[in-house]
Amino acid sequence: MLASINPLGERARGNRWGMTIAAFTVGAVGAAAALGAVLGGAGAVAGLREPQRLTAIGAVALVAGAVDLVAPGTVPTSRRQVNERWVGALRGWVYGVGFGAQLGVGVVTVVTSALVYAWVAAAVLVGSAPAGAGVGAAFALGRAAPFALVRGVSGPAELRARLRAALRWGGPGRVGAAGASLAVAAGCLVARW
Repeated sequence: MLASINPLGERARGNRWGMTIAAFTVGAVGAAAALGAVLGGAGAVAGLREPQRLTAIGAVALVAGAVDLVAPGTVPTSRRQVNERWVGALRGWVYGVGFGAQLGVGVVTVVTSALVYAWVAAAVLVGSAPAGAGVGAAFALGRAAPFALVRGVSGPAELRARLRAALRWGGPGRVGAAGASLAVAAGCLVARW
């Protein structure tokens, strides 16, 4: 996504990069918060009590972190991607919202990490619509954060260098995300007992 939506490309298409990224973020957070609210509301029906919810969320985070550490990229997924043709055919804010909504919820495009499924499970397990919305919004903000890597790019060479750097950080980033998931698991399980 960084190669498709960057300051140079947006300027060449007559769009403002900041506006496109703001639209992406709004689409991502809005869609994930809405889905999270629905899932949290559904989880409320299950009637899990606080200790059970903490244990279940901790277990989900533990499994997700372990899968991403031991067998990265092995989670079930679809082959669906966002429609790259939108970039040349629509205004920046339009494809920003559209891409953001799809990538923000995570489950409607290619899934590369168990954390995508973990946020969905956590949204159900928190057992309330507002808390589920918060889980979704937090996940979506994380999906929008990488755009900061290309902010202020002034030329093609600088863009290529930043994209190469982002690729180099892919592995450590995955390990860090898995570690964060394991930390959430530990926190939930310690709070439970």
